Formats: sequence, structure tokens, C-alpha cells
Amino acid sequence: MAKVTVGKKVPAFSVPTTGGKFASKDARGGPLVLYFYPRDNTPGCTREGEAFRDLHAKFRRAGATVLGVSPDGLASHEKFKSKMRFPFELAADEERQLAELFDVWKEKNMYGKKVMGIERSTFLIDAEGVLREEWRKVKVDGHAEAVLDAVKSL
Repeated sequence: MAKVTVGKKVPAFSVPTTGGKFASKDARGGPLVLYFYPRDNTPGCTREGEAFRDLHAKFRRAGATVLGVSPDGLASHEKFKSKMRFPFELAADEERQLAELFDVWKEKNMYGKKVMGIERSTFLIDAEGVLREEWRKVKVDGHAEAVLDAVKSL
């Protein structure tokens, strides 16, 4: 499967989420923010989710849908979403189809061992389904604000 490219239309996809099945066409008419994170209930992933949560009303006012994506299952996502009071859905990419499409399934170095996992990344898709911006190897601090600024500039 081809990887996504900035400036090109993103292939149609669907994924199970905490709110039911989500299809990329469901976001047409407004921007879609896909943020990929490694695991539920880990410090960095929690802080990133909190940042998107805290700015969620501003994302909605800008017409954007926010969707968090990780390889964790729906049961884990439901607990994480409830505990953190996330107002957006979390997608269970257990088969890593979205991670592969967006090329975020990478070899990482964890405590000196090579492991495969999600590279923290965010993608902004416009109302027509075109990838407008990508952030790879994301550092959490200030990231959600930068994404919001990009959404507002569409």
C-alpha cells in the first residue's frame, strides 16, 4: 500500500473507535487531525491527549475532528478515554493498517533494545481529504497548539 504524501489525497480508510466505526469520509466538510501515539496510559501519551483535550473546543470551533490513534484495543481505549475525560474518539489500530499507511510504525530504541512501535506523529487532512501537514517525531510540549494554528490557517 502506498504511503501518504503531503499535498496528495489520503486513501479512504475506516477504523474501529470508542464511538463506533470511523470512516475517513465521515470527516469530509472539515479538517481531520489524526494524532498517533504509542500506548494508552503512559506519561507522554497522557500529556499529549490532555493537550488535545484542553484545546478541543477550539478545534471544534475551527470545524476540525480530532482522532487519537494507537495499536491498543478498544477496551484499553475506553478506560483511557473515560479516565482522562477525552472529548474525542480513540481509534484501535490493532492491525496497524493506519500506522502503515501513514508510515509511523517504526523501529525504535527502548532502553538499548530495538523494538517496533508507533513514532509519535500527527497529520492534518483538509475537508477534501488532502494531507496538508504532518508532524513526525513529535515532542509533546506545544504540539497541540501548533496543530491548532495549522487548522486555523486552512
